[in-house]
Amino acid sequence: MGKRKVISEEELKELVLPGQGEMLGRVVKLLGSDHIMVKCADGKVRVGRIRGKLKRRIWVRENDVVLIAPWEFQDDRCDVLWRYTIPQADLLRQKGYLPQDV
Repeated sequence: MGKRKVISEEELKELVLPGQGEMLGRVVKLLGSDHIMVKCADGKVRVGRIRGKLKRRIWVRENDVVLIAPWEFQDDRCDVLWRYTIPQADLLRQKGYLPQDV
């Protein structure tokens, strides 16, 4: 087995929109061990877990806009599905997906 190919952010140009059971949020704090604190669009603060698919592809920093999926069995936890770049976050605000307070 060879190494996994790391894709640069420049190649990830598509805009992923929130689907059923997903919402947007802003990273408040990095907690370590692939966990972050996210302020969600519904006003709650959740502890998010960065999925293994994103760990090596995308770096998540504070104040980044992320797409999350809240856990059904624990309301204060979520999975981070995607991280948006600054121009993508501005486009989401213009389209009305992202509230101004987040």
